[in-house]
Amino acid sequence: MGKITVETCPIEGLKVITPTVFGDERGYFMETYNYNDYREAGIDMPFVQDNQSASKKGVLRGLHFQINHPQDKIVRVVSGEVFDVAKANASAVLMVSYSTMM
Repeated sequence: MGKITVETCPIEGLKVITPTVFGDERGYFMETYNYNDYREAGIDMPFVQDNQSASKKGVLRGLHFQINHPQDKIVRVVSGEVFDVAKANASAVLMVSYSTMM
C-alpha cells in the first residue's frame, strides 16, 4: 500500500481516502482509484460505475440512500466541503464534514 491513506469516520462505513499526489513544477499526478490499493486497505468491492458532477458555489448536492438497489459511493472533493449525515438512532442524526479549504 502507500499510494492511499484511509481514515475511518464516526459514521459506519464512511471512510476518507486520500491519494498520494506526485507534484513538480509542471503540476501534479495522482491515481484516484486502484483496485489493489483499495483491497489492501480493506475496501474489497467491485467498482462498476463512475459519475462526476460539478456544483457552483453555494450548491448543496445530495446522494441518496437506495433501499432496493443499494450502491456504495466514492465522492471526490477537489475544492470545497463535503457533508455526510446518518441516522444515529430513533431520535438523533450524526453529521460529519470535511473541507479542502484551509
